[in-house]
Amino acid sequence: MNLENRYDFVFVFDVKDGNPNGDPDAGNLPRVDAETGCGLVTDVCLKRKVRNFVLVDKEDMDGYDIYVKEKAILNQIHEAAYKAIGAESELEEKGSKDNGDKKKRKGSKDSVSDARRWMCKNFYDVRTFGAVMSTGVNCGQVRGPVQLTFSRSADPIIAQEHSITRMAVTTEKEAESQSGDNRTMGRKHTVPYGLYIAHGFVSAHLAQQTGFGESDLELFFRALANMFEHDRSATRGEMTTRGLYVFKHDSKLGNAPAHSLFERVQIALEDPSKPPRNFSDYAIEVNDADLPQNVVLDSRFCIPEIGG
Repeated sequence: MNLENRYDFVFVFDVKDGNPNGDPDAGNLPRVDAETGCGLVTDVCLKRKVRNFVLVDKEDMDGYDIYVKEKAILNQIHEAAYKAIGAESELEEKGSKDNGDKKKRKGSKDSVSDARRWMCKNFYDVRTFGAVMSTGVNCGQVRGPVQLTFSRSADPIIAQEHSITRMAVTTEKEAESQSGDNRTMGRKHTVPYGLYIAHGFVSAHLAQQTGFGESDLELFFRALANMFEHDRSATRGEMTTRGLYVFKHDSKLGNAPAHSLFERVQIALEDPSKPPRNFSDYAIEVNDADLPQNVVLDSRFCIPEIGG
């Protein structure tokens, strides 16, 4: 079923004694806004967890494969698209020695269009988030109907550093240097507690272009609700979805600016004099009493269930 409504949503999650999204340019420290001290989690980090949930939930069902996944070779997927649409002849190798095994980058206009539709039909993350598929064999570009902002913590966070010990070494040389003690020291960074808020948008117009429908929307919100349960690791500590507030517009174009809806979800510390260490330290208030005309909180997806 086609998507006939615009959606805007607020996604709230927390982390306890873990690193929600390490920064590889800063020794894998938790990401932080340098000016405010608030924690950050990138949009691509959340999208990765959505993709992983879909792989677990759908288990290789047709139409729910994932384009950007571990160990994927994207140009090989592009070639598979051309073979599937019957444009295999456009995969002929160039004759130049300089190009070696490289394939033609530019297919015909019709082939690129057909390949793009095939990718949207078969890969959930392409028709949801979009993708640039013009590397190697050209399958075009897709603007995804679902977009997420960076997540930002409600209050400044403190990144703690912990020394850790492994009772083993990697090489014989290390063992000899320690006279058989065989210990390896390391570092681990955690956030004692942080409550993060992300904003998201679903465009019905772009959904029509990619084939993103009502069942895809339901799967996406189900992924946000459950993805942390299937993404456990010692590094990430305890991560939990705490709130999902979905505003449904009564049209494709929308009936109110997104920011005016996001501002209706207010999050504040119960006791500002104490550092937060649990979700119960916060109060969340949602003003749904006087929503703009033709906008409702969609109770099908909200966590906790609210509105109608």
